[in-house]
Amino acid sequence: MSPLATALQTCDMLLIDGLHAFNFTSNETGLTVECMDGRQLRRWNFTPEQIAAATATGDEWTLNGAQGEHRLVCMSAFRAPDEDHDEPDLDEPADR
Repeated sequence: MSPLATALQTCDMLLIDGLHAFNFTSNETGLTVECMDGRQLRRWNFTPEQIAAATATGDEWTLNGAQGEHRLVCMSAFRAPDEDHDEPDLDEPADR
């Protein structure tokens, strides 16, 4: 598995050509990314060979696709915890 393919398996958000994308699929058939740019739906498709040929500069990857060169950053989205047991309930008096 290429370094970019490994990074794609562990991230949950991408920055592609300056746009944040939460809707992407990375598997053995390649990488598909979709996001809204204003009112326009943008789509990118990359083959496994294009992913394997991607080059990294720091945390930014350069991929060559059908429409030319693209910049990609793998990111982890901030997620709130599912359970809020650590925070006191505002309706209950605090322990003194």
